[in-house]
Amino acid sequence: MENKKILLINPKQPDTYWNFKYALKFVSKKAANPSLGLLTVASLLPDEWEKKLVDLNITPLKDKDILWSDYVFITAMSIQQKSVSEIVNRCNMLNRKMVAGGPLFTEDYENFSQIDHLILNEAEITLPLFLDDLNNGSVKKIYRTSEYADMTCSPAPDYSLINTSKYAFLSIQFSRGCPYDCEFCDITALLGHKVRTKTTDQIILELDNIYKTGWRGNVFFVDDNFIGKKNVLKKDLLPSIIRWMQKTKHPFLFTTEASIDLADDVELMYLMVEAGFSTVFVGIETPEEASLTECNKKQNKNRDLIQSVKKIQSTGMEVSAGFIIGFDHDSPSVFQRQIDFIQESRIISAMVGLLNAPKKTRLYQRLLKEGRIVKEWSGNNTDYSLNFIPAMNKQELLKGYQKIIRGIYSSKAYYNRVISFLKDYNPHASSEIKITFSKFMALLKSMYIIGIFNKSRKYYWNLFFWSLFNKPRLFPLAITYSIYGYHYRKVFGEFS
Repeated sequence: MENKKILLINPKQPDTYWNFKYALKFVSKKAANPSLGLLTVASLLPDEWEKKLVDLNITPLKDKDILWSDYVFITAMSIQQKSVSEIVNRCNMLNRKMVAGGPLFTEDYENFSQIDHLILNEAEITLPLFLDDLNNGSVKKIYRTSEYADMTCSPAPDYSLINTSKYAFLSIQFSRGCPYDCEFCDITALLGHKVRTKTTDQIILELDNIYKTGWRGNVFFVDDNFIGKKNVLKKDLLPSIIRWMQKTKHPFLFTTEASIDLADDVELMYLMVEAGFSTVFVGIETPEEASLTECNKKQNKNRDLIQSVKKIQSTGMEVSAGFIIGFDHDSPSVFQRQIDFIQESRIISAMVGLLNAPKKTRLYQRLLKEGRIVKEWSGNNTDYSLNFIPAMNKQELLKGYQKIIRGIYSSKAYYNRVISFLKDYNPHASSEIKITFSKFMALLKSMYIIGIFNKSRKYYWNLFFWSLFNKPRLFPLAITYSIYGYHYRKVFGEFS
């Protein structure tokens, strides 16, 4: 096959909970994490091809980079649509062919006629078909499949394409697919119900590769439900990671996503903690039982959700969580109930969003039949937009949403929640945050930006001295949380 020059582009993300824009400047980072999809695609391309990766969250896209390439490869999620449009227009103006894949294009490929080749579904299956046709001179516009990739054949991501020092996290993936079927979620439509995993040897190799880059710090397992195969985790993967972490002197802190039934397996929780997992993101969604039934969130039903959260926290893992407002069965009391739940459960990072319906979800199909879909979803759960007509009066819903945000991220409520959490939090010794120069600089910046010039300064100094004298071991974490709170308030517009 003729050698090619490939430019891989990660589009820019707007300001949301997830990009941590306002927090990153404290640690002199440019972006939260790299595009694991692009790094994996790079490894699927022929070794002899020249590859360059431009992450628009790190650096601007230059015309000379586009002109250097033979093909521009791009992947994106729905929230990156605006940046995608700008990239497509520039590539067309400069007469460069584009190859696109990932969730955005798989869900809405009809909207991207300007893109030359669409590699849909999982690239491990469809990208080789494109490469074969390219070699044979018979390349098509669309490549798709109804099959799911064998994860044991997925290559290790090519971390050499990025400057790891620009990121707050590096990413790794163990599994795809989810055994559950929540109505609002498109994961099962994109990746299936059957949980597919890489081998333990693959994960250890990828950890080795990350370690060899010189990276030390946070590593995010991007699995949508890390505990989809509990027996594999307990018998094979986690014991192997524990041994690897001991051998390498605990260079990483792991974060992942899991369903709330993690709280039911004490052995699994303690193995995760021993392996270095410090934080787990859980989809709580709502304390309204009727709304849980509506969206088929069966794993959350008929349980004391607050006690489940506290059970996970008691093992030494922090719980961050997602919450949703706008279900048909949400009652007028849901707004205060969400606030009370978050405060009582002591979830520091509570990502509360308005319900929206991505095109591949069962929710979208139901609302479409009911004539309630009004537009396509932007991908942003925090911009006060809805793509359907809610059952509740829209203005009442938006007003209630604002009430929740102020109720959990106003300085008094937020800092009280942090202190309440830290009082009982005892992380595993191997999960303690090591003091580095960048973290020391983050401390100084927080003292200056939050402690002097911010409306939260009174509460900041209260946390500062409380943690210093009462929980000195957790003082770095207290400062981290003060920075998170600053970010969350900035995302929604500064308020006291």
